[in-house]
Amino acid sequence: MAKRKKTGKSSRKAPSRAPSKAPSKASSKTRVTKKRAARGGAGGREMAEAAGPVTLEQARELAGVSRPKRAISAARETAGVPAEAPSIREVGEQREKLREEQREERARRIDDYKAVMDIMKARGALPPGKRGAGGRETAAESGESFEPLRIFAEGDSWFDYPVPLFGGGIVPRLENLLGVPILNLAKAGDEVRYMLGVEERKVMIEHLSNGSPSGDPWDVLLFSGGGNDIVDNPMALWVKDWNPALPPAGQINQPRFDAALVLVRAGYEDLITLRNQLSPDTVLVFHGYDFAIPDGRGVCSFGPWLKPTFDLRKFPTIAAGQAVVRVMLEQFEKMLVSLSGPKAIVMPTQGVLVPQTASWANELHPAKAGFQQFAQLYHDKLKAMFPARVA
Repeated sequence: MAKRKKTGKSSRKAPSRAPSKAPSKASSKTRVTKKRAARGGAGGREMAEAAGPVTLEQARELAGVSRPKRAISAARETAGVPAEAPSIREVGEQREKLREEQREERARRIDDYKAVMDIMKARGALPPGKRGAGGRETAAESGESFEPLRIFAEGDSWFDYPVPLFGGGIVPRLENLLGVPILNLAKAGDEVRYMLGVEERKVMIEHLSNGSPSGDPWDVLLFSGGGNDIVDNPMALWVKDWNPALPPAGQINQPRFDAALVLVRAGYEDLITLRNQLSPDTVLVFHGYDFAIPDGRGVCSFGPWLKPTFDLRKFPTIAAGQAVVRVMLEQFEKMLVSLSGPKAIVMPTQGVLVPQTASWANELHPAKAGFQQFAQLYHDKLKAMFPARVA
């Protein structure tokens, strides 16, 4: 759910003033595909069909695919803009460069997903931890092969937290538990109003209409959104000045907060409508985050996202602000539950973490163990929904 980066001096070299034409979306995908071919992934068909079922890690190795090296940052930031009074054109060039990097990363993830899933479909899929592709036992011998679930993820940094050192958010951990790839198009810092805005809605329509890049409709669409819509600077609009005579719910300007939730709800309603129209058998899975602690901790110059509002509003303690955050998130989850149904599931994530700072890496993101707990919850839910296809 990572949000804006603090402004400061940038070490990135200022761009040339000479105008340049930004590469098209198609060219981004072409470059990614050529890179794959160069490292052997595109020519893996013979190898993919050669020697029996494989695990996810073995399929990745055969396809020449690595895990995402970085998060897809939301394109609304000003990262990379020179600190020395940039011109409007320089700012525009930097933002277009960031958007193009985002498109290239998205194309790479799609290409990687297809390469890995094609191998697992051709050879069969083994549960995590089983031997295959030259090991002492294969799924064909053990009878444990399964048809991989086709899972698509869209959302914020709870799905797209940086992988190096930290191990990523929910999605890469869930991949390991399931033993199948997940097409993860989440972007750290994204908001529901942008995820269902014009550009990203087109991407959503394309993937729901066409199904998995390896064929067949999506079984599941994981969606994480709403947290960034109600935190950071705008939160000061719906938190009142501290009043010791009022309970936590009374510290919220409820009409204003309701207005923020209405906008978030509209995005979810449109997502459900798109699913109903384009891929009616795809199960939507939502979540309501967990009760964050406004203790002022950010990460890598991002944040804090909560404490500044409570400092501005003269809250006397972290606990007083934490109680208000809890009320807001409970209202958010209640809104999600009101939209749920047989094919729109809300994961019970609130109250999972022990309410202490050690449970959180920073104000908005769980510690490693917390992300692993949530990934296990998702795994258990998917196993209950698809018992024959989840180990």
